Parts: sequence; C-alpha cells; structure tokens
Amino acid sequence: MKVHDTRFEAIIGLEVHVRLQLNTKIFSGDINDYGIEPNTLISEISLGYPGTLPRVNKKAIEYAVKMGLACHSQIASEVSFDRKNYLYPDLPKGYQITQDRIPVCNGGYIHIRKDDTDKQIVLNRIHLEEDAGKSIHDKSEDGTLIDFNRAGTALIEIVTEPVLHSGDEAYAFLYEIRRLVRCLGISDGNMEEGSLRCDANISIRRIGDTQLGRKVEIKNMNSLNNVRKAIVFEIKRQIDLKQNGKEIISETRTFNPVAGSTSAMRVKETLTDYRYFPDPDLPPVLLTAEWLEGVRHKIPELPFEKEQRFRKEYGLSVYDASVLTSSDDLATFFESVAIECRNYKSAANWIMGPVLSVLNSKSIQIEEFDLAPKQIAGIIGFIEAGKLSYSVASRKLFPALLDTPESDIAELAEKMHLFSGQEEELVKAVKEVIEEFPKETEMLRNGKQKLLGMFMGKIMKKTKGLADPNKAKQMLLDTLKNT
Repeated sequence: MKVHDTRFEAIIGLEVHVRLQLNTKIFSGDINDYGIEPNTLISEISLGYPGTLPRVNKKAIEYAVKMGLACHSQIASEVSFDRKNYLYPDLPKGYQITQDRIPVCNGGYIHIRKDDTDKQIVLNRIHLEEDAGKSIHDKSEDGTLIDFNRAGTALIEIVTEPVLHSGDEAYAFLYEIRRLVRCLGISDGNMEEGSLRCDANISIRRIGDTQLGRKVEIKNMNSLNNVRKAIVFEIKRQIDLKQNGKEIISETRTFNPVAGSTSAMRVKETLTDYRYFPDPDLPPVLLTAEWLEGVRHKIPELPFEKEQRFRKEYGLSVYDASVLTSSDDLATFFESVAIECRNYKSAANWIMGPVLSVLNSKSIQIEEFDLAPKQIAGIIGFIEAGKLSYSVASRKLFPALLDTPESDIAELAEKMHLFSGQEEELVKAVKEVIEEFPKETEMLRNGKQKLLGMFMGKIMKKTKGLADPNKAKQMLLDTLKNT
C-alpha cells in the first residue's frame, strides 16, 4: 500500500529490541528461557529486592559488540550503564538498567533492498539493556497478571536515524535485522515469541520542509507484516488530520492487527521524565583492543555479503540470492547441492520450490529436512539426462523419496517404473496418436497450432504422464516434419 498524497512525506525512525540468546539474564544468574511456567525463572536480583547487587553478563557485551561490528558501528572503549526511572507494574525495581550516556555501539548502517535498489539505513546507536516483565491482560481474571520470567533478560536496542520513509522500507530493515542476528548467532529473531520487537516513530511533513513534524510512536507490533501495515495506516491517519486542519498529538499508540488500525495509549514521555543517571552498582567494563579483535574474528560472512557473492559466483537473481541466504543453514544446503550438480539455477529452483514447500508445510527448518543435498542433486541429474521430466520428478519421485529417504534414487525410480523404457514408449505414443487422428494431424501440419495442445494431452496420457513435455513436443514436431 502507498500513501497517495504526494504533498507529504513520512519521516520514520525505528527502535528495534533484540532479545539475546543467552543461557542467563544480563545482570543475574537466573535462567533465560521462553515458554516456561510463569514466575519460575526469577530471583531476588531480577525482582529488585533491597540489598541485592547486579553483575553484568559479559557474553551480552560480546553479542552487542558483534552486532555493532556487523553494522559498521564505532565501538566504545568502555561499557557503562545507567538507570531509566519509571513506575510500571512489570518493572519490579522501579527502574530499568540501560545505556543512556555512552552506548556500546555508536553510528553505523545496515543495507536494505527495496524494489531491487540498495540503500543504507543509518543507525544512531546500539545499546544494551534489560527487559521488563510481561503484563497479561486475562479477561477471566480480576485484573492484570504479571509474569516476571522475562524481567532482566538481555536486550540490545538498535536505534535508526529518522531516514526511513515507508512501511516497505521498515519491513526490509527488520528483515535484514533478523537475517543478521540469526547469522551472528546472537538471537533467533522470532517476532512471534518476542525475540524481535519494534517501535516505530512516525511524523509527516510537506515536501520541501526541513523541520520534522510531531512524532507519534507505535508499539506492540509482533510481525514484519504488522509493522508495515501499522506504518501505512499511521501515515494516512496523520495526513488526514493535516488535511482537515486538526492537530497531530505526540503520543504513544498501539496497533490492532485485526482492525488494521492504531489507537492512542498515552501521551508520549520526554527524556526528562525518565531521570537518567549512572547506575552506582555497576562499574564500567573496559574493552581492550585485543579483546575487540578476538570478537571481530568470530564474525562469519554476513547475509548481505553472502547474497552479493551468490549473485556473482552462481549467477543468481537478486530474489533467488535473497531467499537462499535468508538463513546460514539454507545457504549451506544450496551450496552443497550446487557442488554436486553444477546447475546452479536448477539447484536454486528445487530448494525454493519443492524443498521450501515441505519445510513450510511441516513448520521445520532445513537442518531438520530428511533428504541430503546429494539426493536433490541426483534428482536434478536425472532430469538433465532426460531420464525424468521435472513434473514426474517433483510429483512422484520426490514425495516417494521423502517417505523412504534411505532409498537409492535410481533404484526407487526403477521400482516405480518412472523412466523404464521411456524413450521407446514415447516414440510409440507419438506414432499411435498421429495414426489415430489423421485428419487433425494434417491440420496441424498445415499450421493449425491450436491442435498442439490436444496432441500433447493424448501423448502424455499414453505415457501415463511420465514423458518430458518438452521432449514429447519436439518429437511430435520432428515426426510430423519427416513423415
């Protein structure tokens, strides 16, 4: 969807919270896990009991630095923490430990692709902080329930500059964030489980104006599509207000995915409301050049780099390369198939077609897929050798192989009579169809191409759908020409 009033432009900044995939929380030894019985992963520290002292999880610092290096950020020489003060039921201490004055990562950028065009989204910062608990608004209970299991889990917050202009760009940015954190191994990036959460700050202004309009923040978006839909709705809402001479209120709003609309939650806080000050219980952590270099060596080939390499090395399209590098395991599977069969386009088509179809239908990842890359390459080899058509391979051999993944492909195809005597049967079928339809044959010879479909249908029926359609068509035309 697009906002059609070209007199206005949207200015968007995103704040993306990524839950780090750590064994314990950021300032305590409490276990970090998801989907566990409420209020069982807690302690005196995560609940903020008087007299308790936090201690920083150094792995959280390493993960934040890995993200910063991947985003071309400037890494701070020391890591310090601040207190952000506000009273809310799911924040047991009455303050959140975060980074205000000196974020661990400054600046940087992330590549996105929109409409086949590359763009750099400039970052303001990446900083570390702890998460709050979770409020559960259960209608069956009298009031709101609080689960503190999430309180104290480690987050990084990625803050962009206000350089995005549409819901599509926001979608592309979050997609790249998810690819990055999964590639780096610092988070599963699952928005539905809250591992990736996004707040969008949106304002509008007339084209040509330099001053930003009043900012509205949207919270509680739990999917990439919802982020895009919420931004599209909010831009239109603000433009409608402007056009009707009404005031845009700087507030925090929530998105209702069922209604597809945003609604007001509260008037937006200002920085002074939070009364930031340095946390007195957490001393600074110094990051040495030697340690930083060690982290740098742990960074793998990044998704955007891998995508560029796939396009250059394998001759893939932008779309194909993007899909195949959406996860490291999928990219590795593709490269393993490509090594075996060397037909890179066919390898890409099979993985993005039949293979991904199975993964999606079973809700599994490629590492749980039953077939090995060599088996997919073997199927492609039979197609290239003319022993199987793609239709037969994908509809008959592939499903049978999924049922018996330990089978030898050639033996299974022979057992199923998929290419036994295929050449002879095809020659016989073409001759029989020509003999059975002499009138139509003469009309086809004289250029009535509409009859070609009828002939092909008869041939495929006689070969029980096993013939390669392209090969059958060429054999029919050659036979007509030479007889």
